[in-house]
Amino acid sequence: MSRLFLLRHAKAAWASPGMRDFDRPLDATGAADAETTGIAMRDGGYIPDLTVCSNAVRARQTLEGIAGNADTGRVMFFDDLYSEDAAGYLTIIRKVGSVGSLLVIGHNPMMEDLALALAEDGDDDARATLHAGFPTSGLAVIRFDGSLSEAAPGKGFLEAVLTPPDA
Repeated sequence: MSRLFLLRHAKAAWASPGMRDFDRPLDATGAADAETTGIAMRDGGYIPDLTVCSNAVRARQTLEGIAGNADTGRVMFFDDLYSEDAAGYLTIIRKVGSVGSLLVIGHNPMMEDLALALAEDGDDDARATLHAGFPTSGLAVIRFDGSLSEAAPGKGFLEAVLTPPDA
């Protein structure tokens, strides 16, 4: 059995004039939500062996908020998590999927699309939360019977979806 934790980065500030989208930082709410999500991950036992994180500033700052409150395992950064679609995310997950649990910190709509594609079945409350939209600082917990290197659409079970108000 393996677990995939999909975490949408926390709420970011609007870009200042001349600022690239890639460089947008978290706003105050986002920073607080990232910490709250980290606490909820620790308390729920959602501890990854490996974290892969987008190199975008807001994703890296989300990781900092999580890591200040929960173990994130070994960390790798991928520029592709900023620009890839859900299929590209799945390719990255498969490449690093020899671990028992993996946290991916990325962006929407990729996170929502991937979570919905991977977990066609799951806890009813978690499915309802996910179908209402994948919020910033939201964490989808998806369980697979086999290795994450073999993760595929429809093969996961959505155990939980945590959002900052739940934490």
